[in-house]
Amino acid sequence: MGSMRALAVAALLLLPAYDVASAAEPKQGGILRVYHRDSPGSASIHEGATFSINIPFMPVFNNLVIFKQDVAQNSVDSIVPDLAESWAWSDDGKKLTFKLKQGIKWHDGKPFTSADVKCTFDMLMGKSQQKFRQNPRKSWYNQVEDVTTNGDFEASFSLKRPQPALLSLLASGYTPVYPCHVSPADMRTKPVGTGPFKFVEFKANESIKLTKNPDYFKKGLPHLDGIEFTIITNRSTAILGFVSGKFDMTFPTEVSIPLLKEVKSQAPNAVCVVEPVNVSTNIIVNSSAPPFDNIDIRRALALALDRKAFVSILFEGQADIGGTMLPAPGGLWAMPKEMLESIPGYGPDVNANREEARKLMQKAGYGPDKHLSVKVSTRNIPIYRDPAVILIDQMKSIYVDAELDVVDTAQWFPKVARKDYSLGLNLTGNAVDDPDQSFYENYSCGSERNYTNYCNREIEKLFDQQSMEKDAAKRKKLVWEIDKKLQEDVARPIILHSRAGSCWQPYVKGITIMVNSSYNGYRYEDVWMDK
Repeated sequence: MGSMRALAVAALLLLPAYDVASAAEPKQGGILRVYHRDSPGSASIHEGATFSINIPFMPVFNNLVIFKQDVAQNSVDSIVPDLAESWAWSDDGKKLTFKLKQGIKWHDGKPFTSADVKCTFDMLMGKSQQKFRQNPRKSWYNQVEDVTTNGDFEASFSLKRPQPALLSLLASGYTPVYPCHVSPADMRTKPVGTGPFKFVEFKANESIKLTKNPDYFKKGLPHLDGIEFTIITNRSTAILGFVSGKFDMTFPTEVSIPLLKEVKSQAPNAVCVVEPVNVSTNIIVNSSAPPFDNIDIRRALALALDRKAFVSILFEGQADIGGTMLPAPGGLWAMPKEMLESIPGYGPDVNANREEARKLMQKAGYGPDKHLSVKVSTRNIPIYRDPAVILIDQMKSIYVDAELDVVDTAQWFPKVARKDYSLGLNLTGNAVDDPDQSFYENYSCGSERNYTNYCNREIEKLFDQQSMEKDAAKRKKLVWEIDKKLQEDVARPIILHSRAGSCWQPYVKGITIMVNSSYNGYRYEDVWMDK
């Protein structure tokens, strides 16, 4: 019976999470009102590293290609054209060419051309005179030699070596095409796109407003007249606003499991789903500075974790334990359970793990009479703070006394990018459920999002090997081997992979919550309201 129930749950995870009534004829009009969990650092998706930016600003833009917005599990099979009308790989797998749609205009009326594609990716690769202030996904394009144009409506990516996953990276909500004629500075405050909604205003700590693009190139879309986000940092206040009818939708994937019960009790007609979101709660350690330049202390830290306690306390059991890649069934690249449990710290005997951790701490010079004092830095929102408090408590068992250091959202990612921390509780979202995104972005030497300064050239060779592998089964085994090594190296100890709730009023139609990414499902061009 238990296994049948598990299979049923697994099957449900892979179904598009939207109301079947959305198949009805869409109605036009209305403003979708959503509360936002915090104030984004800017409006520029390319300079951000949080879906606090993607959720309000993805509707402003288009990509060359995109994951189909009504398919819950992102995969190569769900990629569809967006600004491109078609694409083709060269026989040697080293050139990807896009034919572009014609007649598309930027929101300021200027025409979209292949030059905008080249400008965007030249900036992302650091090749242009204009620079992004932050460029967290530069590593995505390490294998791109050049982007060239052939007339106004063809653009090609020439690669140093085959990289089949490039198409998936281009389909992410993190990969919009920017206009050549608007500076990166202006894109932070007044973004111009080609998307279904036009930017109206962004008042920091107050609201973000978008309005319908009447000249959108996809005929009949969008259905909504606009979208308004009200920034409410207090979770309870935000939920109260939703259940009272002030908002049509919660901030996606932000309703905790305990709060979900509250929503359903006070607004029983609300549509709510709980999905894996491909966001891991993890520990970042500054391995380039004492005390965490000592591998024994890092390993002790990993061994001290009671992951099941985190899952129980924070998610009432509804979260997943895994390595770097998202666990199954939502994730496509998860290590087998027996392989995962062979990694130090993942075994079921927490007491034995901690005894081993204490020995490592004593080897490093700490013990009952000499504790290690550290600060645990984290972002000042509940999904970061709450696990940080549990981490501080668990570290007491291995002679570590820690103090919580909370950091505002706008400062968090710049702070960790410049390695201005010792130990941090972080959430790492994998924008694409593909090893190329996760491995290169978070673990490659010199990547801007490699917050821990971890660098292992031998493992990087394996990154390249799996990236070029066309055989899916062979690639998956290589990915498992790499993931296991990353955990054994304590590169970025993964505590858990969260599941989170999203709710909307029953009259909101056309919502799909992705099961293996929190970054790619917010175009909202086909969302409508039945009222």
